[in-house]
Amino acid sequence: MTTTKNSMTVGELVGKILGEGNPDFLQGALVAILKQVMAVEVGQLVGAEPHERSEGRANQRNGYRERRFDTRVGTVDLAIPKLRQGSYFPSFLAPRRRSEEALLNVIQEAYVHGVSTRKVSDLVKALGVDGVSKSEVSRICASLDEQVDAFRNRPLDKRYPYLWLDATHLKVREAGRVISNAVVVAYGLNEDGYREVIGMSVGTSESETFWTEFLRSLVDRGLSGVQLAITDAHKGLKKAVATVLTGASWQRCTVHFMRNVQGKVTKAAQGMVTASVRTIFNQPDRESALAQLRRMADTLLNKYPQVAEMLWEAEEDILAYMHFPESHWRQIRSTNLLERLNKEIARRGDVVGIFPNAASAMRLIGMVLAEQNDEWQVGRRYMSLEMLAHLKLRVLEGAPVSLPAPQAMAQVA
Repeated sequence: MTTTKNSMTVGELVGKILGEGNPDFLQGALVAILKQVMAVEVGQLVGAEPHERSEGRANQRNGYRERRFDTRVGTVDLAIPKLRQGSYFPSFLAPRRRSEEALLNVIQEAYVHGVSTRKVSDLVKALGVDGVSKSEVSRICASLDEQVDAFRNRPLDKRYPYLWLDATHLKVREAGRVISNAVVVAYGLNEDGYREVIGMSVGTSESETFWTEFLRSLVDRGLSGVQLAITDAHKGLKKAVATVLTGASWQRCTVHFMRNVQGKVTKAAQGMVTASVRTIFNQPDRESALAQLRRMADTLLNKYPQVAEMLWEAEEDILAYMHFPESHWRQIRSTNLLERLNKEIARRGDVVGIFPNAASAMRLIGMVLAEQNDEWQVGRRYMSLEMLAHLKLRVLEGAPVSLPAPQAMAQVA
C-alpha cells in the first residue's frame, strides 16, 4: 500500500479528506493529493523521477489519460499517467471497483423495474455522481443483453403438454417513426407441473409468418409434447399453430370469446347474454356442453343473430379443452394466467413510453419474463403430478387428445 511521508496510508488519507471540510474545497484538495499519490506510484514503477537520468530506470512515462472518479464529495477529473510499456492503475481506485460494480447493478436494477433511462440518469446525479449520462445508462443496460439472450435461447429439455401463446404491444421508434411492435410470448406447462416462459420475440406485426417463425424457433430449441395450444382467435396465430405444432389441438381462449360476445350486444343486454353463454362452460362433459351451446344459439338467434352465429362457428374451438382431463379444465380453457404478467409488461412499457429501438424493448421485457420464470420455478406447481398423471394415462390408453376433423363433426351433428 502506498504511504505518505507521515506513514498514513492512501486509504486513511482519502478517508480523512472525505470526512471533513466543505465539498468545494475538498474536491480541489482531493485532486491535488491524488495527483501526488499517482506521481509517487508511477515513480516507483518507472524507477526514476520525471526527466531524471537513472541506471535503475525500468520504464518511460507516456502522457496521461482522463478518467472521472466518483466520490462522496462528487465527481472529480483525474489525469492518470500512462506508461510506454504496460499500464498503470492507481491503487486508490482498486477499492472502488466493487462500489462501481454496485453502481452498475443499481442502474440495471432500476431499468429492469421500469425506471426510464432519463430518470435513472437523474437519480444518479442526485447521488452526486454526474458522470453517467442517459447514453451511458443505456450502454450499461445493454450489458443485460447477454442475460436475456441466454434466457431466450436456452434448450427446452422437457415436454410441454400445454402451451399458452399471447401478445401485447409497445411503442418503438424505428427509422424516425414511432410504430407499434408486438411482443409475443410463449408460456408452457412442463411435465413436472411448473409453468415456464419458454420464448419471446418482438416484431412489427402479428402476421402468420411471424408467428410461424417464432413457433419454429421454439421447436428448434427442443419444444416437444404439445397437446393443446391456448390462444386468442388471431387467424395468423391459429394457422401457425396448425402448421408447426402438428398433432396438437387448439383452444380458443374462452375469456376472449366472452369479450367478443359482449361486443355484439348492447350494454343493457350484456349481463343476460353473458350469463346464458356461460352455462355452456358449466356443463359436466363435452356432449352436454355441445348440446347446451346449440340450445343457447337457437334461443339467441332471433334477437341476437350475431351471437348465435359466433356460437355455431366456434363450437369446436371453445370446447377443445373438454377433450382433456376434467381436473385441468379451469386452467386450460383460457389465457387468464397471463393477464397479470401482461399488465406488468404494459406497466413497465408505459414508464418508458417510447422505446428507442426493438432491442431495448427486448431487453426490458426479457428481464421481466426471466424474473417471472425464476419465481415460477421456486413456487408452487401449477398442476400437481397426480393431475398430470391423468393426462399421461389418457395418452397411454389411446384416449383422444386431438380435435376431430371438421367433416367428422359435421356428420355427428
